[in-house]
Amino acid sequence: MGSTMAHGARLGTAIMFVQDLARSVSFYREVLALEVADRSPTAALLEGDGSQLILRSMGSGAVHALGGVGVQYVIWTAADEADLDRCERALKDLSAYRDSRVSGQVRLIEGRDPDDIVVMVLYPGPDRVPMHELPVRIYGW
Repeated sequence: MGSTMAHGARLGTAIMFVQDLARSVSFYREVLALEVADRSPTAALLEGDGSQLILRSMGSGAVHALGGVGVQYVIWTAADEADLDRCERALKDLSAYRDSRVSGQVRLIEGRDPDDIVVMVLYPGPDRVPMHELPVRIYGW
C-alpha cells in the first residue's frame, strides 16, 4: 500500500528517565519485546524493529508530572495484530493494563509502566492509517 505522507525526519529514539532501571528494563523488554543493546549501571539502550528506547535511572525520588512541558508519552506501533495481543497480555500479566479502544481501523491498548507513565501501543500504525484529527485525550489535563 502506497503512502501519501511526506518524507522527512521520523522518531528514532526516545529517552526516558525512570526511578528503578532494572524494573523498567524488565517491563519494556516484556511489554514491547525490546532487547538490551547496551547497559551501564545507570542507563540502558533497548532496541527492536527500528525503534530505540534509552532508559536512565534517576532514583526513587524522581517524578514525572503529567501536564508539564515536555513529552508526555510515546505511542508505540505493534508489528501486527498478534503482536498487539501479546502486548496486551503482557500488560495484564504485569497488572499494568488500563484500557483498550478502537477508532476506525485502529486498535489501541493503554497501560502504565512501573513509574506510572502512560504506555500506549496501537495497530495499525500511522504509516498505514495516518491520524488526521487531534485525539481528544490530549485535552484531558
